[in-house]
Amino acid sequence: MMTREDNELLCRVEGDAPMGQIMRRHWMPACLIEEVPDIKAYWRDDLVAFLLGCSFSFEEALLEDGIPLRHIACGSNVPMYRTNIDTVPAGRFRGPVVVSMRPLKPADAIRAVQITSRFPAVHGAPIHIGKPELIGIRDIMQPDYGDAVAVEADELPVFWACGVTPQSVIAAVKPAFCITHAPGYMLVTDLKNNSHMAIL
Repeated sequence: MMTREDNELLCRVEGDAPMGQIMRRHWMPACLIEEVPDIKAYWRDDLVAFLLGCSFSFEEALLEDGIPLRHIACGSNVPMYRTNIDTVPAGRFRGPVVVSMRPLKPADAIRAVQITSRFPAVHGAPIHIGKPELIGIRDIMQPDYGDAVAVEADELPVFWACGVTPQSVIAAVKPAFCITHAPGYMLVTDLKNNSHMAIL
């Protein structure tokens, strides 16, 4: 159960509040018009804030199990792609799901499914393995966000739902006003990654 203080910390977005630092991108309408260090000038009482899990949260468990992650080894951001998979609509909000990809050997891909299935609060198991063209990705070396990483001949591209999906939805819906995080810049809390793990 979240304390009132924790709730305040996560929900305040004005000034130098942590969420204000995270939600620093200003969109209008569905076109990035400005990136600001503080959103106080844009915040209104009729706006709401929400947090999404991030696939970075389960990477620690993959690494602890000996599963190599190329984007980490290369010092780059994970590649992310808009897909032809539709989100479940929430009112007028709908659009294509964004996925993050990690190339893995088949045995590591199986183990990754087992490990990440225990993290349903931070994206859980992959939503697609192999053949990127089946989910609308034309060129695996041309991510929509993040950095490209090679998929070797003995590897499979493994795709997880991604917390960048809201930016994709914003581009599809074109709201009059929206503030988002920047891909790769996450909210950091004192919660340990294993606190998100479901007991199976």
